[in-house]
Order: sequence, then structure tokens, then C-alpha cells
Amino acid sequence: MILFFAPNNEEAITIIENVGRVNSPWRVIIFCLLIVILLVYCFISDYRNKVKKAKAYAKINLFLNILNKRKDGYHNLKSVFDFVDLYDEITVSKSNHFKLICSDKNLENEDNIIYKAYVKLKELFPEIKGVKVKLKKNIPMQAGLGGGSSDCATFISLMMDLYNLPFNNKYIKELCSSLGADVLPCYYSQTLLAEGIGDEISLIKNKLDYYLVIIKPEFNCSTKEMYGELDKKKRIQKKSIDKLISALKNKDFDTFTKYLYNDFETVVNISDIKKDLENNKASNSLLCGSGSCVFGIFKTKEDAQLAYNNLSQKYKCYLCKNKTTN
Repeated sequence: MILFFAPNNEEAITIIENVGRVNSPWRVIIFCLLIVILLVYCFISDYRNKVKKAKAYAKINLFLNILNKRKDGYHNLKSVFDFVDLYDEITVSKSNHFKLICSDKNLENEDNIIYKAYVKLKELFPEIKGVKVKLKKNIPMQAGLGGGSSDCATFISLMMDLYNLPFNNKYIKELCSSLGADVLPCYYSQTLLAEGIGDEISLIKNKLDYYLVIIKPEFNCSTKEMYGELDKKKRIQKKSIDKLISALKNKDFDTFTKYLYNDFETVVNISDIKKDLENNKASNSLLCGSGSCVFGIFKTKEDAQLAYNNLSQKYKCYLCKNKTTN
């Protein structure tokens, strides 16, 4: 027990000798305190081994170019993902069966992507008995912010830690990609370039800080329907993605805001929202993924806060900052 408090055996022996010299009543008190501290430490360690917590961050697409539709129904794309400090909260603990407790009761069913991930994990690792999942939702749904994908990716990461699963990058890529095109980018949860169907990942060393006001309109967007509308249009491969990536690496805010792009803006009318953001000093604005959220970019927190104060009187708004990899 003393070894827990001492850096080495010699110091442990010294502590024991010193305690032994103390008058008998105090010696008992000291040993009792040491026992209590050790028990608390053991309890905390055991709790940490059985319960894991993490934040599932919202994603935005700074650039989204849909190239073509594949025979398997997926779409090839080029997209720059970034992540912001709006997040869901997930806690997992070992159990004899699967149970999901969510702040939104409508999500407590087997259609939830977290349950689908659990089923696939159990197929790969039959030794998994079960898990109790607590999910606190903060990211709006059908908003283009990847809330479900980020929850799924974070759940997989937590399960790997909770059950000490022997995963490698190949398994992670296959598992995440089988669950959805955005799951693998959300697993990395940092600025990156996604290509293919979202399964070819190149990390970007983003040094640029910026602030956002994200607006959630009253309408929702179905990803399937948005892709269906986009498939009716002629494809144009945009070349400006390299300039955007270079701006992120070189902290060039003006160039960065100039090259924001999203193909889905051609199939949904968000002009009024973009105009409101522009009138509130946003440097640029863009649709989040396949919608329906729209974000405005601001260079300073003060400008973003002022815009948030004004726009939140008309819209449901979120004031955010991006995650950087300085």
C-alpha cells in the first residue's frame, strides 16, 4: 500500500519507519487514512476501466464536390472536412446486453446507427457481451452536421478502449465505411481531405482559427433526396480545393473564405439565410453538407458573438469555433 505513495522502495521503507516512530494513536489514524485513500484510488481506477466517456464533434464541409454516382449507389466525392466545438456526449459501460439511453427518446431503437455499429462489432468480436450507452444529443439532426456519423464513430472508438479490441487501420476503415460515408472522417475528427466515397483520408495540418454562427432553419433536408436532386444535374469538377487546403495550412483567412464550396447549394434555396449572415459581417457562408444548416465564417469571436446575438432572434443558432491542429 505504501508503494502507491512512494516513488521507489527506499522511500517507501522510510515512510514506514517514520510512521512507526509516531505515537501509537496517531499511527493508527495515519494508517487508516492511507487505507481510505487507497480504497478511493482503487474505486476510481475500477470505474475508469468499466466506464468510458467522449465527445462526438459536429462536422462541417468546407468544400464538397460530388463527382459521380457509382453502381453501388454511393457517390465519389472530394471534400474538406473540419470539426467544430458543438458536440454530443457519449458514455459507455459494460453490460450483459445492449441498451441505449438517449436524451431524445425517438432515437432509442434498433435503427440507430450506434446499434448497427454494435451489431457489427459483436460479429467481429463475439466476446463482447453487451454495452450500456448514454447519449446526450446537442447536434441537430437532418442538418448536415454529421451528428449520427460522429456518434457512431465515437462509439466505435470507445468500444475499442472499453473492451481493448485489437483493431488496426484496415479494420477501422472497413467497419466505418460499411456504416456510412461520413463515419470514417468523423472517426478522425480533425481537418482532412476525403476522397473516393469518403474512405480515402488525407489529414490536413490546419493552423487557421475561425469562428462560426451555424443557423438551423425550420426545414430539414433528407440526404437521400438531396443526392437524388443533385444526380439530375450535370457534374462539374471544381479545381479550387488545393487553394483552400493551402490557405488552411498557411493561416490565410481571406483566401480560405474565398474558396468555400458546396455542390448541394445548387439544389436548395438558402439565399435569405446567406444574405442575413452577410448582413451580419460574415466573411462567407455555406450549406453544411447536404443541409439544412448554414454556417457563416467570422475572423473574430467578437464579430461572431454580435452576429449570433442578432440572428438568434430570428433563427435557431449555434456559436462555434473550429478545432485546429496547431
